[in-house]
Amino acid sequence: MSDFWKNYDSKSTFDGYISKDKKLRSHAKIISSILEKYGKKKLQEIEQNCQSTINARGINFRVYSASNRAEEKKWPLDIIPRIITKSQWKTVSIGLSQRIKALNLFIDDVYNQKKIFKDKIIPKELVFNSPQYLKECDGFSPKHKAWANISGTDLIKNINGNFLVLEDNLRVPSGVSYMLENRMVMRDIFPELFTRYKVSSVHQYANKLYNCMTECIPKKTNNPHMVLLTPGVYNSAYFEHEFLAEQMGIALVEGKDLFVENDNVYMKTVKGPLKVDCIYRRLDDNFIDPKVFFKGSLLGVPGLFKCWRKGNVGIINALGTGVADDKAVYSYVEKMIVYYLGEQPKIDQVETFLCNIKTHRNHVISNISKLVVKPANASGGYGIMIGPKASKKEKDEMIKKIKRDPRNYIAQPLEVLSTVPTITPDNIEPRHLDLRPFILTGKSTYVTTGGLTRVALKKGSTIVNSSQGGGSKDTLIVDSRN
Repeated sequence: MSDFWKNYDSKSTFDGYISKDKKLRSHAKIISSILEKYGKKKLQEIEQNCQSTINARGINFRVYSASNRAEEKKWPLDIIPRIITKSQWKTVSIGLSQRIKALNLFIDDVYNQKKIFKDKIIPKELVFNSPQYLKECDGFSPKHKAWANISGTDLIKNINGNFLVLEDNLRVPSGVSYMLENRMVMRDIFPELFTRYKVSSVHQYANKLYNCMTECIPKKTNNPHMVLLTPGVYNSAYFEHEFLAEQMGIALVEGKDLFVENDNVYMKTVKGPLKVDCIYRRLDDNFIDPKVFFKGSLLGVPGLFKCWRKGNVGIINALGTGVADDKAVYSYVEKMIVYYLGEQPKIDQVETFLCNIKTHRNHVISNISKLVVKPANASGGYGIMIGPKASKKEKDEMIKKIKRDPRNYIAQPLEVLSTVPTITPDNIEPRHLDLRPFILTGKSTYVTTGGLTRVALKKGSTIVNSSQGGGSKDTLIVDSRN
């Protein structure tokens, strides 16, 4: 081990580069030699070049404060990548495909036969009381019974180096544009990585997404027209909406750009109405059609829901998909895999306690100092309480919330997230991270080769969300024979 890593502390976690006994992992030897050759001063220069490139490309995201004021931020990318071998990723990819297949079968069952409740695999009250359950979808199946067409599954590596599923994001998961932009930036500023490693490409994603949309068009057409429906420029992920629409060569529209006539959806154009065959929607269910859901919505399209139910337009992700996005439902996914597929899960998930179950609730309250407590239907890292780091006041407040609304809270043991070396202003230090691969499902299933690695930039923190001060890394899936 060179002096470069002398002060690098990898003892308390599973580190992606350095083992607990201070030895380089085999897949990290090439990048270690590159980092050592450059030295910390040169790496700081590359980091500055990275920020300049991000500024030039206009890669940003929007964060809203407690007072609902929007702040535009540049995308935070750390130049030291995460590296995963192709052989390990193959196992993960198979596990993710299995998981999304079971979840789609579950959603279709919820809105149709409801067999899983009759067989008492999952309590029906847990699902029907979910704010994401839409009774309006009962009796409907989208094409190929594919509800969650785009999912972003959050993975962590535990203290033993094993991947675990932390949560499923099945409504309008975001982040894939940053995965693609990270790769473009890294190829520009750190080309040596891609000449020394055989790195799997991620750039086929836009084509795969386009194909997924065409597969989900309900009625065959020779010249399909597809659009990406955005809530507008004030949405935190608007950069991604623009990026994906441009990459796929489809129109980026707001609700006001579409209208319904004779149960078909049309886009307004200078040449007159253009029939729309499939919509990639990036707004929540409640805002999609003011005739059916939130009456005051100005973001959606009046009459769109009826068009979808009649099979005149495809919508991805399907409305009602969020019923499987609920963190309380997550605890039953392994049982769903066994129930629907007759298989054992290929990838494990984190133990979860449901606060609506009395014995679980009592355990959570008694052990709140050791657990991570999460709202069942929040996202973006909001509302989470990390017991070992919380003050007495914060823990007491959380206990009150649990007792007041037990259905809305789950708890999990605090897993020690793995780390990877990360540039700091003065050094290179380990920082905790997770990984969000993206899975596309239509007639077929596609899993990205890698995903968006999110990293907690604050020392000791495990909050990786960009909205909470986290950053990102490029994720290199490399040939293990490198």
